[in-house]
Amino acid sequence: MERLAVCSPHDDPLQALQAGNARFAAAWSRAAQEQDPQLRMTLLQALLGEHCQVDPKALAKGQHPWAAVLTCADSRIPVEWIFCAGAGELFGVRSAGNTAFNEGVASLEYAVELLQVPLILVMGHSGCGAVTAALGKDPLTPLLEELVTPIRAALEPRDDLPRGIQHNAVYAAAQLSERSAVLQQAVAEGRLKIQPSYFDIASGAVTLL
Repeated sequence: MERLAVCSPHDDPLQALQAGNARFAAAWSRAAQEQDPQLRMTLLQALLGEHCQVDPKALAKGQHPWAAVLTCADSRIPVEWIFCAGAGELFGVRSAGNTAFNEGVASLEYAVELLQVPLILVMGHSGCGAVTAALGKDPLTPLLEELVTPIRAALEPRDDLPRGIQHNAVYAAAQLSERSAVLQQAVAEGRLKIQPSYFDIASGAVTLL
């Protein structure tokens, strides 16, 4: 366990996520000023290269993540990059629209009870296609209709896309403890914090909600 926890923050995990994101957002902004894609990657890789890395041999035998992130299935959201984290640090659960879907809730129960993760960050993001679909009137396939149903439950009458995304993240965060007795008990006992948030792809910044 000691080898697996070598990169765990000594302070509040939420503060550690915010500090890592501040570093990422600064590098993301600098990368946006470069025209050469190789130079952009060099800037971002230099940022990640400064971070701690758990021994791969230890990771082959187990894991000890210090935060979980429930976020959207989207190619623009590399969770470890956004928070300047390495392998074994963040327990990621993803589905379009970052809803409290059954398998995701069960996965987070595993993270909290067996891996003792003390923080779940629920993260919506700008330009979310699932929330766009939930706000729209176009016909959807049966499975997509099922996917956007909890998103529609989160929306308020006059929501535009950014506000809809934020309301959905807040709703999903609340649903985690409402739908799971395991997570509810962990929150009540002070072993777990659930925090909704919003990632702006253009700036690279994560805002707590």
